[in-house]
Amino acid sequence: MSTATSQPKASRREHWAWYLYDFGNSAYAAVVLLAVYSAYFQGSVVGGAEGSRLWGIAVGIAMLTVAVTAPLLGAIADFSGAKKRFLLIYTAMAVVFCALLFFVQEGDRFIGVLFFVLAEIGYRSAQVFYNSLLPEIASQDEIARISGNGWAIGSLGGILCLLIVLVPIVLTGSSALVVRLSLVFTAVYFAVSSLPIFFWLRERAEPQTLPEGESYWTVALKRLSRTVRAVRSFREFLKFIIAFLVYNDGILMVLDFGAILGAVLYGMTQQDLIIFMIIVQVTSVVGAYLFGLLAEYFGGKRSLVISLALMIVPVVWLYFSHSRLQFYFIGGFAGFALTGVQSVSRTVVGMFSPPGQSAEFYGFFAVAGRTSSFIGPTIFGLLAEWATRQYRMQGQSVALAEQSGHRVALFSIIAFLVVGLVLLLLVNEKRARAAVASPAGDVSA
Repeated sequence: MSTATSQPKASRREHWAWYLYDFGNSAYAAVVLLAVYSAYFQGSVVGGAEGSRLWGIAVGIAMLTVAVTAPLLGAIADFSGAKKRFLLIYTAMAVVFCALLFFVQEGDRFIGVLFFVLAEIGYRSAQVFYNSLLPEIASQDEIARISGNGWAIGSLGGILCLLIVLVPIVLTGSSALVVRLSLVFTAVYFAVSSLPIFFWLRERAEPQTLPEGESYWTVALKRLSRTVRAVRSFREFLKFIIAFLVYNDGILMVLDFGAILGAVLYGMTQQDLIIFMIIVQVTSVVGAYLFGLLAEYFGGKRSLVISLALMIVPVVWLYFSHSRLQFYFIGGFAGFALTGVQSVSRTVVGMFSPPGQSAEFYGFFAVAGRTSSFIGPTIFGLLAEWATRQYRMQGQSVALAEQSGHRVALFSIIAFLVVGLVLLLLVNEKRARAAVASPAGDVSA
């Protein structure tokens, strides 16, 4: 198999190239998913509870597509030493279709969903290969710190992009044209920030020669079959993935519907939402950095349990809150905790992955994440729409029923977070690290 040294030597410039990619792709997440396009799509392109339903379905379609393709492409990337090549293809896809969102206007449901789904497939697929480069540039001793640094610097990228687009949106009173132009700017911002990783970072894995009569697809299927069998030996990794599949639903439901909740529950304008997301991104920087240090010194599982328990608090708080000011505090709390969950989860995969199979294991990590993304947002959107109809039948006004429906849907987030936390407690980190170090796979406690 293509291999990389177990403790890869990477230059400071390579680390910064890896960080800067997160700097750009976090801008996409901040503008498209969190603050601007999600609210624009729900409120202006579609409107009402139907907007939330379609948004959940669009996210689900994108994530399901990535869930199906990521394992095969990850195996091909490992075999052919082509992680950067796949990263380039999917980054270009995300950038192009993010820019094409400019053409989505009021009532353009079809292209509004189509362009977003294609941009999201590019964005999420690229993350598989970006994440799989982490074990190539970081040893086991430094992987938590470098992952945390990347997430912190990425959050700074999201903050800067939001600050830049905030000014013209505020000055024009949330003009639809300016909102659409902000999506073009975000695409350019993402593209420019991603350039260093393609020019400065050297991929360590060496490509292998295809056996006679084989294709990359047949090799990938065989490698996946072997990896699936091997995962049985990496029992703790499998238990972690199951836990991640559940709690990641809750995390991504918060991310995908954060702006929509602000608009529906508190009547927040586009400017309000951008300011809100800037607060979230600022606390995310702190959370990513601190939890990166915690994971390095106290272990991945313990840090992940703490961050996940903290994440439950703002969601419960949101159910009872009726104050816009409180929503800003809730967002800050959530940003601190959820970035810890995301950053440490990525770190744990690197810790639990055997040498030379990082893209395959990150591919399975993507399957869990994208499968949960397919389930969670869809459930939230459908539940919010169903509950809204029930409250309308009880005589509530349209606006109040929509608010009540979205509050009911919060229980789905809480359920995924709590169940995921319980499953995470069953993972044995020491045994998982021993399994990676042992040629035979998992070892007894």
